[in-house]
Amino acid sequence: MLRPSYAELMEVLNKSNAEENQPIISSRYSVVIAAAKRARQLIDREDSATDEKLSKPLSAAIQELYDGKVHVKIDVK
Repeated sequence: MLRPSYAELMEVLNKSNAEENQPIISSRYSVVIAAAKRARQLIDREDSATDEKLSKPLSAAIQELYDGKVHVKIDVK
C-alpha cells in the first residue's frame, strides 16, 4: 500500500496553491503522473531533495512531493 495515500498527496499538493480557488491536482491520475516524472528524473541522476536515502526512486519522489520539496506545475496551453 502506498504511504502516504493518494488522497493525502492530493491534499498536500493542493495546499501549496491556497491563494487560488482551483486545486492544482484534481485526480489520482495527476498524482501518479507527477510522481512518475520525478522518479524518472531521479533515475537520470538528478539529486534527491530529501535528506534520507530511499532505495527506490518512486519512494523518494513520493516523499519529496509529500514534504513539499518538489512542486507540481500545470502547463496550460
